[in-house]
Amino acid sequence: MIKRIEKDHQRFRQIVKGAIRKDLKKYISHTELIGKKGKNIVSIPVPQIEIPRFRYGRRQTGGVGQGKGDPGTPIGADPNDGQSTGQAGNSPGDHILEAEITLEELVSILADELELPRIEPKGKSTVVAEKTKYSSIRHVGPESLKHFKRTYREALKRQISLNSYDFKNPSIIPIRHDKRYRAWKEVPLPETNAVVFYIMDVSGSMGTEQKEIVRTESFWINTWLKANYKGVTTRYIVHDAAAHEVDEKTFFNLRESGGTVISSAYKLVSKIVRAKYNPEEWNVYFFQFSDGDNWGESDSETCISILKEELLPVANLFAYGQVWSAYGSGQFIEYLRDAFEDEEKVITSEIDNKEGIYDSIKVFLGKGL
Repeated sequence: MIKRIEKDHQRFRQIVKGAIRKDLKKYISHTELIGKKGKNIVSIPVPQIEIPRFRYGRRQTGGVGQGKGDPGTPIGADPNDGQSTGQAGNSPGDHILEAEITLEELVSILADELELPRIEPKGKSTVVAEKTKYSSIRHVGPESLKHFKRTYREALKRQISLNSYDFKNPSIIPIRHDKRYRAWKEVPLPETNAVVFYIMDVSGSMGTEQKEIVRTESFWINTWLKANYKGVTTRYIVHDAAAHEVDEKTFFNLRESGGTVISSAYKLVSKIVRAKYNPEEWNVYFFQFSDGDNWGESDSETCISILKEELLPVANLFAYGQVWSAYGSGQFIEYLRDAFEDEEKVITSEIDNKEGIYDSIKVFLGKGL
């Protein structure tokens, strides 16, 4: 009976994952997921999946099980106690099931659908992967992992202790109790250093909607990176006319009203990289988000110069996401595309609204980190 329940539960979870995969683009742009991440659990509303359940009516209302009842009496109580509060309709209702899956499962679906690659290794410390290592012996296990030397040693010890070992005619015959098997465990293995810089324009032209898009996309990028590697270092840079480093909470909630000088952020990031992240040992990734507004053509030219001379030589990837804004000029992405048309490390993406987050992630990460 238990096995049947487990089988049904596994089948149900496969149905849930299939429904999520089908509408993954919609779920990625759904900001509610972030608020519910909790203890590594994300609650996703999955439409059109129903499971049987009982609905109990209130006591003393008559009906099945409580007397004869009258024709047409509903088994379940009306939450409005029969008092209608709206007009009659002819459309079916939506059936919603809150299905809980882990972030790891969700990221796995994301990676499969977008065909996301793994980080390119560089350096041999800090970020930890797992390696299977056979390092112990057990009394049970598959025959393919039987440790012959240990098994015959145990058999010899047993026969000698029972005085059944014949030195003139040595013959060792293991029994079940003598058998020993190799066993494995997951061993943390230092693999790769990785630092990710998130850079965002927080000037007056970047409104709440634009920041929500940046917040959602950064969340999924960060979640995917952390699901693949433990210990990825994350740095957050904000700027208007001046740049400074902040923590994650401030990054997603800060709003200022100054002008926009993008080069201030590039200069700060370059300073941090030179001081702490040797490109020979670190994978360095930049994800910049802006509405494309910048203070004058001269500063955009300064940005191009810093990118060419200081940032790109140490970067694995420089990804620029331009969020549409009614107040931004949207010109900066054109400067990048003109200057780095043939540069594989520079990837640009235009994000018009929340629905564009899915495609932007695919453009950024699907290129191969």
